[in-house]
Amino acid sequence: MGYSVPTPIQAQAIPVVLQGEDVMGAAQTGTGKTAGFALPILQRLMAHANTSVSPARHPVRALMLAPTRELADQIYVNVRDYAKYTPIRVAVVFGGVDIKPQLASLRQGCEILIATPGRLLDHIEQKSVTLSQVQALVLDEADRMLDMGFLPDIHRIIRLLPSARQNLMFSATFSPDIRKLAESFLQHPKLIEVARRNALADNVEQTVYRLGSDEQKRFAVSHLLKERNLSQVIVFTNTKIGASRLARDLVREGLSADAIHGDKSQQDRLTTLEGFKQGKVAVLVATDVAARGLDIAELPAVINYDLPYSPEDYVHRIGRTGRAGASGVALSLMTQSDERYLSEIEKLTKRKFAVQDLAMPTVKERPESITGSQASSIRVPRQRLYADAPTRKLPGYSTDPFFFQPYQASAITPNPTSTMIASPSAPESAAKSAVSRMQKPPRQLAALLGGKGLKHGG
Repeated sequence: MGYSVPTPIQAQAIPVVLQGEDVMGAAQTGTGKTAGFALPILQRLMAHANTSVSPARHPVRALMLAPTRELADQIYVNVRDYAKYTPIRVAVVFGGVDIKPQLASLRQGCEILIATPGRLLDHIEQKSVTLSQVQALVLDEADRMLDMGFLPDIHRIIRLLPSARQNLMFSATFSPDIRKLAESFLQHPKLIEVARRNALADNVEQTVYRLGSDEQKRFAVSHLLKERNLSQVIVFTNTKIGASRLARDLVREGLSADAIHGDKSQQDRLTTLEGFKQGKVAVLVATDVAARGLDIAELPAVINYDLPYSPEDYVHRIGRTGRAGASGVALSLMTQSDERYLSEIEKLTKRKFAVQDLAMPTVKERPESITGSQASSIRVPRQRLYADAPTRKLPGYSTDPFFFQPYQASAITPNPTSTMIASPSAPESAAKSAVSRMQKPPRQLAALLGGKGLKHGG
């Protein structure tokens, strides 16, 4: 795996987990906490390891819950690699994909199950998994689970677990709700903090730029990307529509960009994420929920296109860069309406930000590009269709002036038939004519047994 020296969270958590104690850990994303809880759990489960092919010999003994499918899949990849040379089986279940392959995987049995709460409850209802032998429960990024409304699901899952078990909970922030959740199921937990609570990484350069309006934000993002020569960046927005619109605008600016958010299918999100990891996509525009669990090594920068509504989300966003001691850059764009969000962030992090004015090129200096919003505002004048408009002649074709003259109604010529019908002098002849038209002509009947056909009048 390439590990040589444990990270601070690993150095503190591994001995405690090996002793079987409960843990309440304050650790941001990218600190190596997955190995901090997965490796000691694997070590403890080795006592039950066996090479039997029977699924009954491989019950779920460790349950790891994650808020999003991206994070669940990332934990699964790491734990699977850790257990590669052991008989311990690992499986993952999450929503947004076909449930049938997951059912097949669970039928084979697994000692370690990584899951999102909603999909796990689906499997429990289908009786495809049992949790009666779980010895360890892990809640990763518990604060995000609460933000996403998973608290009732978590309580329901906990009630299905054996009371005698080890509990581990990790969170980047410690809010009153997180403490209340911890008190509900942790037993005398060991508190592990690798940094001050709700603290921001010191190795991340954080800058806040003030802009006059929201319309300037897109130009600001394009300007910062090109001026700083940033090649791999996550840009955060507060809405899914805003993420898609910004990605399209950046593509029109000549940048390689794509969006990832909850409205996209799981396959599209994985494809976009893989392209970003491989460098095919330089700018990944994402919402907070979609960005959870993204494990991008050496991500140089993040940009807050929108300041988050929740100050805890700012801590999570900044945690995307500056991982494992590497340096990072966090740039935030702010308008006057966003000042209250910045105030909440400063209150949570106990840090005062120096707000700067961003010098951007003028309209004449900007590269020419037409965005969707600009294109919709451009109105092409319609062709005038009035008689006094100049006539456009096509070369090589003769025209008849008659077709360009105004319409004039012609004189109505009397209809002799209508005159005859309307004439009071011929009512009898008109009636006879009408009766004759209504009479049907005689039709030929089929001949039977070689006889001649008969005429039938009717």
